[in-house]
Amino acid sequence: PAPQAPLPAQPVPAPQAPAPAQPVPVPAPSGPAVAQPAPAPAGPGVAVGQADWARRVHDLAQPAGPGQAPPGSLDDLIPWKPPVDNPFLRAAQAQGRPAGLGRRLAARLIDTLVLGALGAAAAFPLWVKAKDHIDAKVEEARQSGETVTVYLLDGTTGGYLALALGALLVLGVVYEALPTARWGRTLGKRLCGVRVLDIEDHETPLFGAALRRWLLYGVLGVLVVGLVNVVWCLFDRPWRQCLHDKAARTFVASDRE
Repeated sequence: PAPQAPLPAQPVPAPQAPAPAQPVPVPAPSGPAVAQPAPAPAGPGVAVGQADWARRVHDLAQPAGPGQAPPGSLDDLIPWKPPVDNPFLRAAQAQGRPAGLGRRLAARLIDTLVLGALGAAAAFPLWVKAKDHIDAKVEEARQSGETVTVYLLDGTTGGYLALALGALLVLGVVYEALPTARWGRTLGKRLCGVRVLDIEDHETPLFGAALRRWLLYGVLGVLVVGLVNVVWCLFDRPWRQCLHDKAARTFVASDRE
């Protein structure tokens, strides 16, 4: 038989490249960190940004060993934002600035004159009664014809003095302590643009602190140590406190309202 011609060669189909793997989104951590297995190295079809995100999430999930710094922080993932001026912080800083010594002295002089006038008005009837009592004792001693010692301070005049000091104390509480606890300022401080603030939170002091502040100021003034108390603010830094301010944990600030 005649030899058969060879069949033509069939074309061999070229191998198809595997379809690129779709990137799998990895959710951001939102709770207590849980250890995750290390991700497999990114293949040729995985986006570079996605692999970098997965690596950072994995690094954040790994607990740091003793004496080791954490591998990363959320600051690496959160974009930086420029600082914004805080108006509330600026207002608090302006409100908490110590007032000038000249305005403080003027305010104290006004308050002293007002309180002194009120105290004198309340003590005047008591002073008249005490004077009449002393005059009666002197006249009685003169008529006796004997040399006797007349004491100006006895049970009667001592009672009048105690009533006068009590009236001054009540007036001080009404004029100084209550307005300081309510508004942080008295009449003199309002006129001079200063106010009393708590040294910790820069708010109006409580009634206990305002009362302690006034009582110590009054006691030091009666004991003739008031000058040392007032001059103390010249050397105190940085809040310019007097001794009664230190006891009440307050300071006198500029009023910017």
